[in-house]
Amino acid sequence: MFVVLLKFAADRAKAGQLMDGHKDWLKRGFDDGVFVLAGSLQPNLGGGIVAHNASLAELQARVNADPFVAENVVTAEILEIAPSRADERLKFMLG
Repeated sequence: MFVVLLKFAADRAKAGQLMDGHKDWLKRGFDDGVFVLAGSLQPNLGGGIVAHNASLAELQARVNADPFVAENVVTAEILEIAPSRADERLKFMLG
């Protein structure tokens, strides 16, 4: 399981022109069963994603394909979590 932090970077001003591509990228992540949750980092710092069903290398390649990452709108940090306990609603993430 992973937490992906997408923090605004130098070219943040380009976010508006790249938003449709970023939203399409997010949709593919959900459609492919890799993204479980996505949302904004507050206050207005960027975004965050919870991901699973992928290796670190696969997720890194997916993150690199985000137009926001490719165009330096955000910098990406991937944190890997080895879950050992989960609420019943999240048991599917224990693998």
